[in-house]
Amino acid sequence: MNRKMASYIRKETLGFTLIELMIVIAIIGTLSAIAVPIFSQYVERTKISKTKIEIRTIEKEILSFFIINNRYPEDLAEIGLENMLDNYGNPYQYQPSTYIDKNGKVKKSTGTRKDHNLVPVNTDFDLYSMGKDGKSTPPFTAKASRDDIVRANNGMFIGLVSSY
Repeated sequence: MNRKMASYIRKETLGFTLIELMIVIAIIGTLSAIAVPIFSQYVERTKISKTKIEIRTIEKEILSFFIINNRYPEDLAEIGLENMLDNYGNPYQYQPSTYIDKNGKVKKSTGTRKDHNLVPVNTDFDLYSMGKDGKSTPPFTAKASRDDIVRANNGMFIGLVSSY
């Protein structure tokens, strides 16, 4: 093999062609298009799980307050949790099913959460996160409530409204 031929062969094998680079970029793009949604779903499931654990923790604090005081707290500030935020950066929502008015009479709360049949989901108190969109309305059938993470059936269910 002469010198010119050897030099030509070395120049051909030293780098990648444009087509080879484009194929590699396409493969990386395809892999990232698959991985990003899966990772996003994983992050969302983690936020929901953490929120469910936090709701259970707040519920225990509320029930401890009830055992000591024989009444539910008026708000989360009364148990020192007024600044607690859910995993979406929104404050947790709490409302006892009954409250004592200015005259000392026990009244039913009007803003309690309602299931698909518009029946209140709790008889003691409502506790929930407004979810990813930060919006919520009392009936579970409303679009704004579908991503809420709620405590229902007096604590027997904690999860997404869409799963209730």
